[in-house]
Amino acid sequence: MTAIGAQAQRLLAQRPQQKSFFETLIRSLIILCVAIAVVLSSISVCDGRWLFARGQLFGLWHFCTVSNSSVLKCVTDLSLANVEGLSVGVIPIRSMVSFAVVVAIFGLELLMVSQVCEDANARRKWSMGSILILISFLLSAAGVLSFSILVKDHLTFTGFTLTYWCEFVAAFLFFLNGVSGLHINSLTHPRNRVGKI
Repeated sequence: MTAIGAQAQRLLAQRPQQKSFFETLIRSLIILCVAIAVVLSSISVCDGRWLFARGQLFGLWHFCTVSNSSVLKCVTDLSLANVEGLSVGVIPIRSMVSFAVVVAIFGLELLMVSQVCEDANARRKWSMGSILILISFLLSAAGVLSFSILVKDHLTFTGFTLTYWCEFVAAFLFFLNGVSGLHINSLTHPRNRVGKI
């Protein structure tokens, strides 16, 4: 084999394999769903009013009461809610769900960069982004569950507000897309093929 032929084979071997249409579509859908989850979680955290029960609105940032004239009176002192541990318990919940949004944004950024810049580290960036999305799921789920436990005496299924369900759906989407991202990466880049490159 001539030197030119050997060089050509090396260049062909180093060239990244073309992705199939379905792989690109699935990765794009994962990115889209993660972006939707980030928006839902951000709305939920910023509003923070998660439970309405007995004329009272419990939230991460405010406690509100509804008077006879249907005027909403809100205070930031959550000890006025007369729920044991609420004023102290929401502090780690706020931190968890807020940090979940931040981690998800970094994960989403890694997912997008891995698709735009297809270099040798694209697969690792995708995996790291998927892992960050799973960490966001853990933080969001822990926040949602902790809040539910904290106000368990006031819980009714219809009492949960739309922003609570936004956070619940966001946590679910974080889980699905994190697992899907890792799974599609393992399907399209098996370990034995990576070792040969």
